[in-house]
Amino acid sequence: MRVIIGGAGRVGYALAQALANEQYDIVIVDNDPRAVSRAQALDALVIYGNLTDRETLVKAGVKSAKVFIAATPSDETNMIACAIAEHANEGAEPKKPLVTVCRLRSSNYIDEYRQGHLTAWAKIDHVVNPLRGAIQRLNAGLRSSGIAEVVSFDHDAYIVEVGIGPSAAYSVGRPLGEVRRDFIHGFPNIVGVNPNTGRTYVPTDESVLNVGDKVAVAIIGLENFNPALISLGHEIKQFPANPKVVVFGASNIGRKMAEEWLGDGATVSVIERDLQLANELAGSVTGAHPKLDVIHGDHLDRSLLSEIGIEEFDVAVSALENDHANIAAVLQASDLGVPHTGLMLTDADLVKVTQRMGISFAVDRQRVAIDNILTHVHQSMSGQFSILAEIPNIVGLTFEITEKVDLAGQLLGDVEISSSFCIAFIKRMGLDGKWSTLEPKPDSLVNEGDQIVLFCPLERIKEAKKLFKVAS
Repeated sequence: MRVIIGGAGRVGYALAQALANEQYDIVIVDNDPRAVSRAQALDALVIYGNLTDRETLVKAGVKSAKVFIAATPSDETNMIACAIAEHANEGAEPKKPLVTVCRLRSSNYIDEYRQGHLTAWAKIDHVVNPLRGAIQRLNAGLRSSGIAEVVSFDHDAYIVEVGIGPSAAYSVGRPLGEVRRDFIHGFPNIVGVNPNTGRTYVPTDESVLNVGDKVAVAIIGLENFNPALISLGHEIKQFPANPKVVVFGASNIGRKMAEEWLGDGATVSVIERDLQLANELAGSVTGAHPKLDVIHGDHLDRSLLSEIGIEEFDVAVSALENDHANIAAVLQASDLGVPHTGLMLTDADLVKVTQRMGISFAVDRQRVAIDNILTHVHQSMSGQFSILAEIPNIVGLTFEITEKVDLAGQLLGDVEISSSFCIAFIKRMGLDGKWSTLEPKPDSLVNEGDQIVLFCPLERIKEAKKLFKVAS
């Protein structure tokens, strides 16, 4: 299956890398010579050219492609490219439906898509704007210490990526099956391991963990983050049920950050230098929330921060114009006594740097975009597709138990699956139409209509699809 990726930047490169490992036929188009040169290392056809040029897209094979992804830094380029790609594909004989995925940043364009307009005139099937998902990851990651990454699989299901801490003496150096039997209240469900030495893998009962290994853990409910981390050798900071949060910046991102925290029961103060932005937030529906305080002032003014009692806040997050300004803002908040600090970054290389600085948690927005785009590429599956950041080569897949699948009506313990697969969650819709997430236990009955979230190596995806009767 041919997939054309417009843009060979970090997002496009990572997409090509992931899809090539699944043996897709990948074509990358970019007009930046440096990006094209870097992409030559991939198992893909790389074309130097303009993404909005019809002849370039035809040369890339758009008439036979299954998926077209526009992931350049320009919203306008991405939208026009999708429209041209769809129009060029219509001339194919025989006609082959083309799925278009467009990465957008502008809230105006996203509103156009939500109202159906972009689908009508630009023929865009899916728009990816990872902002809300990034904010949710940030808020979840701030609730516990020592977390490297958090991925939400919706309905209270989370994958937390973390290192094995030094106080996990009872959990390391022994077969994992033995460790699980010894934990009365249950050992965390580990779905992927990146050892200090060697290749990443999905653990079995014979696997042995060591201090410093990075693991991906399936956790149901935010309240279970800390118990899992304690089992893995981490000391934790208690997180209040109704935290006091300060947000630096009243931009679109800052507003959405505030809304998310208010929805979680927090008391929120937003500090904004620009009087117009501060007034716009104060006069909005969000600004009328009884637990929100909008402050016009300089977030770096220590006298202002002292006046609002910054040391009494539980969380400080930043939504400023660039990564370095964000880092400076939360570092000062940390220096003044705020215990939990976080931010979203556009430069992925800075994520590791901020962890060494003592910032509690940082989210790589491009990583969220990559996950969202891959989910649309794998739309034959039932839900989210996610590549783990700290445990490369291990991916999460979501499958529905249909009448075609032999697993319906069986106990999970009786299901024969490869040792390269690990089931993280069972999702089930109740009589009220709401989804809930269940822990996968040997005595769990698998029902038709359930969704299974499974982790496996990239190269075993086709085998997983075959098990769940999903077309490649």
